[in-house]
Amino acid sequence: MRLRQAVFAVALAGLCAGSSGLAAEETPPPARPAERPCSRPEARQFDFWVGDWDLTWGKDNKGTNSIKRAFDGCVIQENFSGGASQPLRGMSLSVWNAQIGKWQQTWVDNEGSYLDFTGEFADGRMTLQRKATLQGKEVLQRMVWRDIQPNSMMWDWERSDDGGATWKVQWQIAYRRRASGPRS
Repeated sequence: MRLRQAVFAVALAGLCAGSSGLAAEETPPPARPAERPCSRPEARQFDFWVGDWDLTWGKDNKGTNSIKRAFDGCVIQENFSGGASQPLRGMSLSVWNAQIGKWQQTWVDNEGSYLDFTGEFADGRMTLQRKATLQGKEVLQRMVWRDIQPNSMMWDWERSDDGGATWKVQWQIAYRRRASGPRS
């Protein structure tokens, strides 16, 4: 009994002193860092949008949009200004949600709007959509970034009153990358 207690005491003392039980020349393998969801290729699908943009829509309407990566590159942050032609100012935060395999975006603005979207990048287009209630009727709303080029693209705000069978463009914005400065 005393021998067993002595062996236990020696083993306990070794653990308390930091002994790992490995021989002096052995070292444990390095721990693999956990993969961060924002380091996945899907988390880079919105990179086309990052930068400073001049916007035009309708007849003579102009605005700006500044999009950057934030929070260690895991979040896409948008700052929109409708300019003199439209007093709308707003911002959005977008993130690749690896758990659901989709992009999610939250939009807020100076008109008190709060909109939440979910979607994906497919066939050269980013599409984020949401359900909404307008005048007591459920509709679908979506944003579509299309015709994406290094220095230009189109953005459409669309609505469907028939569950997504057909879509009507409500607002269309042409994006032109500002010449001043590289993408961030």
